[in-house]
Amino acid sequence: MKTNVKPIHLKKNIILVVLFSLFGFLICNLVKAEHSKPNIILINIDDLGWRDVGFMGSKFYETPNLDALAAGGMIFTDAYAAASNCAPSRACLMSGQWTPRHGIYTVGSSERGKSETRKLIPVKNNTILPDSQYILTEALKDAGYTTCHAGKWHLNEDPTTQGFDVNIGGCHAGNPGSYYPPYKLVPLEAPSEDYYLTDLVMDKTIDFLKSTGENPFFLYYSPYAVHTPIHPVKSLLPKYKNKPEWKEQNNAKYATMVENLDIQIGRMIEYLESSGKLKNTFILFISDNGGVYRVTKQRPLRAGKGSYYEGGIREPMFAYWEGRIAAGKMSDEPVSNLDFYPTILEAAGIEKPENKILDGQSILPVLTQKGSLGLRPLYWHFPIYLESGNRECQDLLFRTRPGSAIRLGDWKLIQYFENNDIELYNLRDDISEKNNVAVSNPEKVDQLLKLLTEWRIEINAPIPTQLNPEYIPLSK
Repeated sequence: MKTNVKPIHLKKNIILVVLFSLFGFLICNLVKAEHSKPNIILINIDDLGWRDVGFMGSKFYETPNLDALAAGGMIFTDAYAAASNCAPSRACLMSGQWTPRHGIYTVGSSERGKSETRKLIPVKNNTILPDSQYILTEALKDAGYTTCHAGKWHLNEDPTTQGFDVNIGGCHAGNPGSYYPPYKLVPLEAPSEDYYLTDLVMDKTIDFLKSTGENPFFLYYSPYAVHTPIHPVKSLLPKYKNKPEWKEQNNAKYATMVENLDIQIGRMIEYLESSGKLKNTFILFISDNGGVYRVTKQRPLRAGKGSYYEGGIREPMFAYWEGRIAAGKMSDEPVSNLDFYPTILEAAGIEKPENKILDGQSILPVLTQKGSLGLRPLYWHFPIYLESGNRECQDLLFRTRPGSAIRLGDWKLIQYFENNDIELYNLRDDISEKNNVAVSNPEKVDQLLKLLTEWRIEINAPIPTQLNPEYIPLSK
């Protein structure tokens, strides 16, 4: 007698098919969720001044690709590096911490300049970012990102020891020695005898981007450009030879380096667009410190690289993220490269690492126009000497003498340790820092000096107090 009951093995097969389908659906969604993590590109240019780009107003330097990218996102007018020269700024960026926490205050020795002109024995300088620092790259790598460093590293001999899967030309060198082959200090081989270094770094960067497939990637693009030596891009030099000066910007050779940098970044953006990767890529752009004063000027800002006046620490900056950051926006909120570590973690959906101190604050609420950062102080600590001053520094001998600085709202105070000199500026009224108004604003001096002193105590910032026996006071 026949029945309508299906065989047991058929029921089992149907159940297995359903289970496999559900399992496959879950796996696909997990993979999709993993791939929905944004790609992240952190662009950190070397020695590019606040007004060395078109989107910050320059009429001499030509940066159409950067200008277009900046116009597609949010530009920051009051963005800062946490130090005024290369190594400490980069250490702050990667560690997310103020200089006293990692001890990198300058490049090389802190005893810069002639001994007889230094009243104090400066604090000793670290030159290596210690392995104990859990840096931004390691947090991203541990979260599943493929990571690449391209260009200048300057924090140890090999960035792959601190979370980078790929290293393109990075080592402990602070400059390339030459932008034309042989590149001297840079561990890269030129494909031809006249191949410009910035072009080669981008060639290899695009190769990395092509290799990532569907995996989320973190690219730290930090070319040696536009650091000295000033080696012009020969094909671009004629257009700048007779170009009119703009606000004391007139260096034709340097201008070719800036434009070529822009061309290379344009190549990268073109690839990202054509591959469809740009739509899910979060880009942050900044410079590591101010422009070199003898090379380029940042009017109306005072001084340049190595100084803690605005020309040494205020940077060109923008953020781009299609669909998340509205185009054509501008912010005057004071921000710092210390903010990049927590911002990138939040953008990637990564929890703050346990026991990791981050001195910055995520700026994602500002970028998405969902909040502000509130009134908060920004600090700088530089217990060292940095020689080669100019007429806009504190004196002609040093760009930096030992001291600390704070910005709170519109106000900025600098305290120098040699003689406890105090300078106070209202940046809203005096962005050029021409008028020290400390004497006429004693209450503001007291407020900022109290905050600065408490901050130094809190983070155990070393202050040089030992007198230099070789010091010879300048005759009056």
